[in-house]
Amino acid sequence: MEEVSEMFGLILISVFGYALVMGVVILKAYMDFSDSKYQKASNHTFWETFTNKGINGEYKVYRKLEKLKLSKLLLTNIYIPKKDGTTTEIDLLMITKFGFFVVESKNYSGWIFGNEKQRYWTQTFPNKKKYKFFNPIWQNKGHISALKEALDITDDSLLQSLIVFSDECKLKKISVNTANVHVFNRSQLGQVIKRELQNTKPVFTSEDIKAYFVLLKPYIKVGTQTKELHIQKIKEKLS
Repeated sequence: MEEVSEMFGLILISVFGYALVMGVVILKAYMDFSDSKYQKASNHTFWETFTNKGINGEYKVYRKLEKLKLSKLLLTNIYIPKKDGTTTEIDLLMITKFGFFVVESKNYSGWIFGNEKQRYWTQTFPNKKKYKFFNPIWQNKGHISALKEALDITDDSLLQSLIVFSDECKLKKISVNTANVHVFNRSQLGQVIKRELQNTKPVFTSEDIKAYFVLLKPYIKVGTQTKELHIQKIKEKLS
């Protein structure tokens, strides 16, 4: 009987310790979330942000962009109408004096294989399972085309395509040749942007940044119907 009581006590201590650690982790995450403008920008709650893998990845990218020491405005989940009546969704957009940084966030794990010319890239795991996904460079190229049309921009040098993968994955044999396209892990985000800005001269004023932000604002926080139709069209395209 004493052994059972002792075991039960150890279990309670373990459960309490785990709950305490998780409580500290959640509290720390909530405080960081509260310091961010992500909820206001995206309309995603703390619970949505930390239980949905895709949204959580976008938040982590947003948080890193938010902390960059440069003049900027950020938008997230921008549904831009296309000529065919459908929409294209930009995960994150950073508007700076140096141009636009268009972000496609991939909160993936495993090993990632692909190059700029392949229609599909491959995600592999240690258990040998493999999954195909649409080339994110092509995906973001479509986003950029729609953005250029919406803002009446013709100069490609004003836009940088950032394909940001989670730090939980390894990028293997990723081949990219286009100058304004960058594929990297999330931890490299600041380094990549800093490198791009080193030899770039300002092209926009603060007023330009605000004007572009105002033009794009109607395309964020869209209704459920627009989101569902967007997802439906993507499924039809990939089927």
